[in-house]
Amino acid sequence: MAVSAVDMLRQMVLPIVAVVIGTQNFGMTVGVTAAIAATVLVVAVGSTWLRWSRLKYFIGETDIRVESGIVSLAKRSVPYERIQDVSLEQKLIPRLFGLVEVRFETGAGGKDELHLAYVSEGEGARLRELVRRRQEEDEAAAGGEGEVAEEARARVEEGELLFAMGPKRIFTFGLFEFSLVVFAVLAGLAQQLEFFVDFDIWDLDLWRDIAGQGSDRISSLGRMGQVLGAVAGLVSLVFVGFATGLARTAAREWDFRLTRTAKGFRRRRGLFTRTDVLMPAHRVQAASLGTGVIRRIFGWHSLKFVSLAQDSGAANHVVAPFATREEIDPIAAEAGIDLSMDGLQWLQPSPSYWLDRTLVVSAFAAIVAGGWWIFDRPLVGAAIFLGVTAIAAIANGLASLRYRHVTNEGQLFIRTGFLSPDYIVAPQVRLQSVEIAQGPLARLRGYCEVHFGLPGGRMHIHGVPVGEARMLRDSILQRIAHTDYSRLDDQKIRPLSNLLTTT
Repeated sequence: MAVSAVDMLRQMVLPIVAVVIGTQNFGMTVGVTAAIAATVLVVAVGSTWLRWSRLKYFIGETDIRVESGIVSLAKRSVPYERIQDVSLEQKLIPRLFGLVEVRFETGAGGKDELHLAYVSEGEGARLRELVRRRQEEDEAAAGGEGEVAEEARARVEEGELLFAMGPKRIFTFGLFEFSLVVFAVLAGLAQQLEFFVDFDIWDLDLWRDIAGQGSDRISSLGRMGQVLGAVAGLVSLVFVGFATGLARTAAREWDFRLTRTAKGFRRRRGLFTRTDVLMPAHRVQAASLGTGVIRRIFGWHSLKFVSLAQDSGAANHVVAPFATREEIDPIAAEAGIDLSMDGLQWLQPSPSYWLDRTLVVSAFAAIVAGGWWIFDRPLVGAAIFLGVTAIAAIANGLASLRYRHVTNEGQLFIRTGFLSPDYIVAPQVRLQSVEIAQGPLARLRGYCEVHFGLPGGRMHIHGVPVGEARMLRDSILQRIAHTDYSRLDDQKIRPLSNLLTTT
């Protein structure tokens, strides 16, 4: 209730101020204004208490049930087997009270997810452990996980640190996270607080006059003063961008720690909002390796897991946001994914695919240009046709350098990007389906799109020759058909056992 009260007061500040200003404008006394503000507070506190008193959760043998509602009672029950993941989140105020929000990820996303706010830290840990234990009991009843899995898990019961970021690494990371979002925040605040000022902050004429006065003052400084002013403005803008990036990065990634426990990958991070997410290893379906144009030059990459659980907000599956390949490869190996790409013979989409894309855009441009010809504007029509066609040709030519794919050692690699390539790597046995899609033009030209069913993510390849696509589909389906899925968890845990034996 204390946390809810503090949060409610934070949300009620602006409405109360608006009420006070509004009553003063109508000539009401201070007593009446205070009475109105007090009434608003009482109603808010009362509704918060009613919601809290009607919120209950029950731990059953097969499910977790949550009941809530003031006027109408809503009861929601989620079986343990449907819970993909359990994460703990601590915002600043709940953290001061030793409370956490428990999120039960079901894969439904948004409001359909089950969550409890707030319980004690001990109760949150107990609920997470309870769900894990019930799921393991169900798996054991279905056939067990194998001696190799049990031995490897026992050896990492306390958790093994895989990756961490200290202040120096976070500072370096922040330098690459240049952001000017602070100006958007200021614009939002200005819109919310415009009743405090006695002029219209969105009056363009007003700002044009202010800008004109400023330009007159700058002109009076002379050429050197103008140059120095421009440099100072640019330096200030850059400083704000770097400072914003550093602040956002520190708030999000502070004390980042990724450990390998018996239950999976546990990630803890955050300065004001502390999150504790546990990703079961057997639910990891693929790995996404990303970078940026500048950070690639310095050898920095990011690693994200594609998981069965919902991937959004603070509960996303980024396991190494700013790391070198030497740090990332062992993390992926723990999930049974090999990111080694040395010696791979990358395949590229059919040239006909990119040519056809250019011709389709050019055809639409020709239709638009024909309209200008009808209105006796042939030069404008020709300029539109040639310009759009040239842009489409250049764009598709560059795109043809971005997309590559290859299969190797039972894994599927897809690369997108040229200057800052991103990779998604998935073991073929974790794919659920392979679909070959062709439109009329693709059937005529002999290429297709291949879509792979990947739980929790998307994988597709454009412009694959039909013969190559069929061979890829048959290879993957054959590998899936010959996989004993009752032993798949053992295969996924084995890289951990091998790594421990090696070290």
